[in-house]
Amino acid sequence: MSSNDTPVSLSETAGLPADSPFRPERTNRDEAQQYVLPLVVHIEKTAPPARTDALRTAARAVLVMLSDERSVGEGEWAQAMRDWQDARIRKVVRRARGAEWRKACALPGITVTGESAEVRVFPPVPLDGWPKELAKLQVSGTELEDPEPHAAPDLAGPVLWLNPELDMSAGKEMAQVGHGAQLAWWELSEPERTAWREAGFPLSVATAEADRWRELTLSGLPVVEDAGFTEIAPGKTVVAEGAHRVASLPALRQG
Repeated sequence: MSSNDTPVSLSETAGLPADSPFRPERTNRDEAQQYVLPLVVHIEKTAPPARTDALRTAARAVLVMLSDERSVGEGEWAQAMRDWQDARIRKVVRRARGAEWRKACALPGITVTGESAEVRVFPPVPLDGWPKELAKLQVSGTELEDPEPHAAPDLAGPVLWLNPELDMSAGKEMAQVGHGAQLAWWELSEPERTAWREAGFPLSVATAEADRWRELTLSGLPVVEDAGFTEIAPGKTVVAEGAHRVASLPALRQG
């Protein structure tokens, strides 16, 4: 079992640039040095986060990293972000507790908090160049649960819909919704991105009903398609719906 994520692709490639990181076939992006965006979720044995909140928090962490001033322009992380996005888009989720978490938090990065979850996201690193404090963290062990039914998704804002036919670890799902959030981000204009950021990146994560999932995958919305190297067979994992609804969101709401 692993949440070590693989390149993703859009299920519909018509109209995508020939060098898109989301085309399923091999492109010149595969010749570039490959980078990964590390995410670490804080999981204490006595107080693990709720699963859905961990997924939302991971998705928001990706958005926070994408929009941080250090990630753009001449920022200190900007070159690493460009190198990462010039190759395939990869994310890896690991877990930490106690001293491991404190050591991870001492590294350059950003900690994003939810209702019960904490996720720290770090600037991209080469696939074979992880900091030792992160390299030794476990990928397995992210079997989180929701202690009680969570609220229905807030359809007034962006929703990341999970494929109901898949059984993924929480870590794998965190990486997948991170991909979905990134696709949603790329859909937006600069004013829309600013509005979403200023609202605190509100979004919902939910598993779609089977009929709804089929509608979503045929709707032309951004679809994450996993390459199938870990946990699951190749196929669609997440649909990002409602990215353009962010302009009317006044403050952080999580569904």
